[in-house]
Amino acid sequence: MTERPGPALMQSENVLQPLGRALVTAFYAGSQALKLYPIENAAVQHALDELHRIARRVLDREGALELRLVGDFLFLNDARLRLDLSDYMAFSYFGGLMRRQRLGAVEVEVAVTREDWAPFVSLLLAEPHALEAEAFTRFVERLNASAAEHVHVSETRDTDGDKPEVEADDVAKEAAKRTYFQSVQVAKDVLTDARLGRAMNIRRIKRAVQGIVDQVLNNETSIIGMTTLRDFDEYTFTHCVNVCIFSVVVGQRLGLSKIQLYELGLGSLFHDIGKMRLDGEMVNKTGSLSDEEWSIIQQHPTEGLLSLFTMRGMSDVPYRAMCQAYEHHMKVDLTGYPKNRRPRTPRLFSRIVAVADGFDAATSKRSYRSLPWPPDEVIREMRDNRSRGYDPLLVKALTNVTGIFPTGVLVILDTHEMGVVVARNPDPARLHQPIVKIICNPMGIMLAVPETRDLSELNPDTGLPLRTIIKTTDPDRYGIKIADYFI
Repeated sequence: MTERPGPALMQSENVLQPLGRALVTAFYAGSQALKLYPIENAAVQHALDELHRIARRVLDREGALELRLVGDFLFLNDARLRLDLSDYMAFSYFGGLMRRQRLGAVEVEVAVTREDWAPFVSLLLAEPHALEAEAFTRFVERLNASAAEHVHVSETRDTDGDKPEVEADDVAKEAAKRTYFQSVQVAKDVLTDARLGRAMNIRRIKRAVQGIVDQVLNNETSIIGMTTLRDFDEYTFTHCVNVCIFSVVVGQRLGLSKIQLYELGLGSLFHDIGKMRLDGEMVNKTGSLSDEEWSIIQQHPTEGLLSLFTMRGMSDVPYRAMCQAYEHHMKVDLTGYPKNRRPRTPRLFSRIVAVADGFDAATSKRSYRSLPWPPDEVIREMRDNRSRGYDPLLVKALTNVTGIFPTGVLVILDTHEMGVVVARNPDPARLHQPIVKIICNPMGIMLAVPETRDLSELNPDTGLPLRTIIKTTDPDRYGIKIADYFI
């Protein structure tokens, strides 16, 4: 039996997570500054000061500092660092520098000085040896000849008995996380280009959508888990990616082919592109919209259709993708917008996007709404309130994807434990009994290692479920960050 970490180790990891993220971000900032400016530049000096300050905090607390790269994972000492959207660029870049130089770990002595950092970061940025097998040897030679006396490195090894264990589930999550973060970056770049009237990188867009489709087909649970990383500051871009994911998952449930899923994903990623042609301050207004402003906002589906129709470099945009942008707010009875003079029936892909868009928008923090609806309440509202205008069959398909208690919901159980829903029950008859991670025991104490439980598991003595959900609750009330249990 694996020994559980005690409270001291849990507290250490909780402290190391923000410190580790700050340390990697400081490496990234320092390397970017050194690439752009000479060593004496104030921006470079400030970045190196910050790097030394954070490294010093880790050393003073832990007495050791080792950054180790294991596959796609970064470890600070024994803690695997978990990143969010704001950290992804820094983690990806720093990990790339280490791989390029064939570095498996960077170890910093307690005696490190401020003067160690500039030469070490400069060496990370240097071109590696032309022969990959010689890259590490050449790096060590340069490091030994430099002024970085208190920073040491070890080589990447394919077989290393001392490597921290990485479970298969973590590898799957890492692949989903990489796809998700790259897709958000693509959405950000694409929508920014659309706002500025620039041509778009079509290959990047296609790769992003294909990546999402592949993840849905191969690892649906992990990619759905990524939709819990709703970042308020990046809402426009995460929303587009989330709608793409939910749309493709629903489409897959309906038996669409891979080519059809790709077409559906492309249109859903662009469903809100028309907002890029509107006043950004109005779109993100925190207060209520005036009648005139609301009338302008209602024009974004039409603007989206025009954007896709005239998109430079995107002459092969499928007709159905244009319809998704135009029809996703129409409602099945055409009481939504834009208004139509002639009778029409919104197309299947458009109705799928409408359901995905409504679910993600209602469960996210918005500029005008700081408290999102609980996902289970959103599902019930979409299902029971026909005035919302969603296709009931597609809402049912979404429910079969998310379960009655969707991924990311914080629940309180009849055992007085608290858990996070991490997956729906694979048995369609047990959608009310999801898979949860128990994060808090009956005494209200957070578990060092969450325990995954299937709520359909029965007590052999009574034949009744061992655990039952009493209610859902707001994670902010308990200071819980749901995304931590998915990344």
